[in-house]
Order: sequence, then structure tokens, then C-alpha cells
Amino acid sequence: MTIHSHIMKLQSKKRAEILQRFFKTGAGEYAEGDQFLGLTVGQSRTIAKKFKDLPYSELKALIGSPIHEERLISLIILSERYRKSDEKEQKKIFTFLIKNRKGINNWDLVDTITPAVLGPYLFDKERTLLYKYAKSKNLWERRMAIISTFYFLRQHDFDDTLKIAEILLNDEHDLIHKAVGWMLREVGKRDLKPLKRFLNTHANNMPRTMLRYAIEKFPETERQRYLKMKRR
Repeated sequence: MTIHSHIMKLQSKKRAEILQRFFKTGAGEYAEGDQFLGLTVGQSRTIAKKFKDLPYSELKALIGSPIHEERLISLIILSERYRKSDEKEQKKIFTFLIKNRKGINNWDLVDTITPAVLGPYLFDKERTLLYKYAKSKNLWERRMAIISTFYFLRQHDFDDTLKIAEILLNDEHDLIHKAVGWMLREVGKRDLKPLKRFLNTHANNMPRTMLRYAIEKFPETERQRYLKMKRR
């Protein structure tokens, strides 16, 4: 049985309808036209494990599929493969993803692959690609830029997270506000000093959602102090 057959066998019209609403697939929404079959993430991970050795030709077809779950499964396979691969294969996976990044076009797809592959690959290399993506007109490339730095944070390397957050301060999209706020909060979990320096400089002009995410774990009195600094 092919991977596509396994996926189709698990489809659920009821779950698909729920997911299409949740992931904003309607006209004019951020994932307009994205198609769901209704698989759970657990089911997608089980299929990915079963087909972990899928060749790149088939992975390319999956990541280019109009079906969301097929794209997700391809990214799960690549995430796990990267973790177990040598340096040569890791470069191949990274290059494949960059060339096929049009298929990484929803927030869960970005959040699955970037901290697992893009961040780890770029950690000991030049990171200009992330700054290019941070300034992109493409929503998903901008989210890739900031979420990739999650891996850096886990190594207590905060600089790029803070610099990219600064680039994205005036972004118009709520999904970027949430992503940046989340990464800032992760900085604070590891070291409050750089987060507070950032907030003391930028809290007054940060989008409210970004600020709320960043200070979510603060004591209430401190949260209110930063919220009062907010001008818009």
C-alpha cells in the first residue's frame, strides 16, 4: 500500500471541516484554499514513522501536495531523518527544504520543521538567510525566520532571536505577533535580563498580542507595568 493510500484510508470528513476552519482556509484568510483530510497529528506521525525511508522523489511530491496532511507528513519524515543523519545528509535535507519551501505554508508546518532542521543546520554557520526571510513579503518565510531561532535559544544563544524580533516589530500579521512574542517568552525562560532590556526599549511600540505573549509568565504587577507602557 502506498503512503497516499495510507493517508486516504484515515480521512475523516468531520475532522477535516473542523481543521479547515481552525487553520483559516476560507476566502481571504491566511491559508486560503488549503485542503485537509482530517487526520490527527498522531496519525500523521504514525504514517511518517512507517514511511521514514521514503525517497526524495516521493517526498517532493508530498511537500508539493495540495493536501495539508501530506505536506505535514513529509516534514515529519525529514525532521526525524535530519536528527539521525550525518553532516552530508543533513545538508541535503536542508537544501531540499529551502528549494521546496513553498510547501511550508501554514503555521504548524513552519513550527514543525524550522526548529528541527533550519535552526540546527544554521547554528554553526552564517545566518543571513534568516534575515532575508525576516524581511520577506511572504508570511511563512517571516515566521520561519523567527521560529528557526528556537533552536538557538535552547543553546542559550539569544542574539538572533532579539535582532529578528526587532525587524518584525512592525509586522502587520497576527501570526507573526504571536510567533515573536512566543520566542521572546522563551528568551525570558532562560534569562530574564535580555528579555527585559528588549521590553524596556520596545514595549511601548510592540503589537499588543506580541507583548502579551512575551510577558505571559511575568508576575501580575510586572505584567501590568509593561502593558501600561503600551501606546497602541
